[in-house]
Amino acid sequence: MDRHEKKRLRDYIGEHLDVSRTRLTDDEARFLSDFLDEYDATYKGRTETRTTSRVGWSSDGKYTRRETFTDTFTDDVGIRQDYEYQDDDGQSGASTNVITDARGILNWFGDRT
Repeated sequence: MDRHEKKRLRDYIGEHLDVSRTRLTDDEARFLSDFLDEYDATYKGRTETRTTSRVGWSSDGKYTRRETFTDTFTDDVGIRQDYEYQDDDGQSGASTNVITDARGILNWFGDRT
C-alpha cells in the first residue's frame, strides 16, 4: 500500500474512530476500513454475553463469584463493555467501558481470535 492510500484510509478511519497516537500497519488499516464499511449491516446492535463462575478466597474464607461480560456494538461506531459480578456472600458490582478508538477495536477483535 502506498502512503497516499494509507493516508486516505487513516483519514476515513479517523472520521469514525479516534486514531490519535495510533500507528496502524497496512493490514490493520485495511481491517478497520472493512469493519467500518460493514458496521451497520454486520455489527450495529449485536450483543455477546459470557458468564463465568469461579471460586475465590478472602479473609472471611471461600466464596463463589459469578461474572457476566456483555459486549454491545453501539449505534455510533464503538463497543460498550458491561461487567457485573455477584458473590455468594452478597457482594456485587458493575462497570461499563466504551471503546471508540482504533487500537481498542483492534485489541477487542484480537482477543477473540
